[in-house]
Amino acid sequence: MQQKPFRLITISVSHYCEKARWALTKLKLPYVEEAHMPPFYRLATNRVGGKSTPVLITESGIFTDSTDILQYLDKIVPDNAKLYPTDTELRQKVEELEDLFDEQLGPATRRWGYFYTINDSQFLKKRWTQGVPFFEEALFPIVYPLMRPVVRKAFNINSESAAQAYEQINSVFQKVNELLADGRSYLVGENFSAADITFAALAAPVISPPEHPIKPRPLQELPDSFASKISAFRETPAGAYVLRLYRDRNS
Repeated sequence: MQQKPFRLITISVSHYCEKARWALTKLKLPYVEEAHMPPFYRLATNRVGGKSTPVLITESGIFTDSTDILQYLDKIVPDNAKLYPTDTELRQKVEELEDLFDEQLGPATRRWGYFYTINDSQFLKKRWTQGVPFFEEALFPIVYPLMRPVVRKAFNINSESAAQAYEQINSVFQKVNELLADGRSYLVGENFSAADITFAALAAPVISPPEHPIKPRPLQELPDSFASKISAFRETPAGAYVLRLYRDRNS
């Protein structure tokens, strides 16, 4: 049994970190978040054998992938708090959706969001530096010009890839729209699951929920083309679902 709070190493703005953060919060497991901005997070993750974020440090081991984190947490909570159904068929459906969102939605929303914001230093400063050590925030003006081309290359950010990402997002949203068409409350079965957390967290960059812990910029302060598409995503059943989950997040 864990005696001390978990340690969660994050890039605070990362939607994969938000996935892990949400699971810990939902399961009411005590944790301390250690946020870092690019590239300083590597100093923290390298010490514990991780390459990227999130990293969860527990007394039972170190977990360096958001899905691995959720599966570990699921093993240590009571049956009535599980993020993965005990029913084999339902669990398979949750895991298939989680994989879809991890592999397709997450990269697409990140690429599309960065396409609109990578050149906005003030926008990124507020999001990259939330909760980070003082010296990291102080170094942002020096680090940002160096990291901008690195991020562009790492995530393949350009107009063509952004257009492809937008279509990918629409495709995943359409699948979720279809799942929600029968009026169900959650994506799989009768209970909130890892599929719901993963979809909401990874869709957040294109929904910009007001309740997101990394305070989003009001739509009127975003570029018109970006804001109008966010508004359109919000009006879909999938987008409305994300907004509802964020409203209910701490309940």
